[in-house]
Amino acid sequence: MLHRLYMRTLALAASPRAPWWLAVVAFAESSFFPIPPDALLIPMVLARPDRAWRLAAICTLASVVGGALGYAIGYFVFEEIMRLPLAHTLFGPDPLSAFQAWYARWGLAVILIKGLTPIPYKIVTIASGAAKFSFPVFMAASIVTRGARFFMVAALLRAFGAPVRDFIERRLTLVTGMLAAGIVGGFLALRLL
Repeated sequence: MLHRLYMRTLALAASPRAPWWLAVVAFAESSFFPIPPDALLIPMVLARPDRAWRLAAICTLASVVGGALGYAIGYFVFEEIMRLPLAHTLFGPDPLSAFQAWYARWGLAVILIKGLTPIPYKIVTIASGAAKFSFPVFMAASIVTRGARFFMVAALLRAFGAPVRDFIERRLTLVTGMLAAGIVGGFLALRLL
């Protein structure tokens, strides 16, 4: 079933309304959809390198707006889930407070790292809302990381074309992980100075 959904997503890339579909997929992936927007972004940029920056911008904007929905899901639904008896049985008397305290300390690093990688962004958006992490900081970090990720993919595809597609699909986690480490390292260095 997931393979069929992935193939359908690729077919959308050839549609005349592909930019709209890119926005819909990027929005939905940030809160509930299982296929990352790269499945549309990559073939669209390969087909129209002259539109690479526009497509990366659409992907970034829609992903960040979808991230706000994921944040709202976590903010309003997660607390109710943690009130269930099963949550207390599994995680102790106050599981939500423990999670929120941990996320208050490490949330920005989590957002910066996961926002760049192909690890499902919806995990970060929902967790940030559940932790009641600062919404302005969440949005700013999301804009930076999602923009960096999608513009990096667009730049690589625009510069190197089809041969880089295989590289991106096989090693995107490594490349974006190194970029994430650089960004987090930069923030840590600024904080220590």
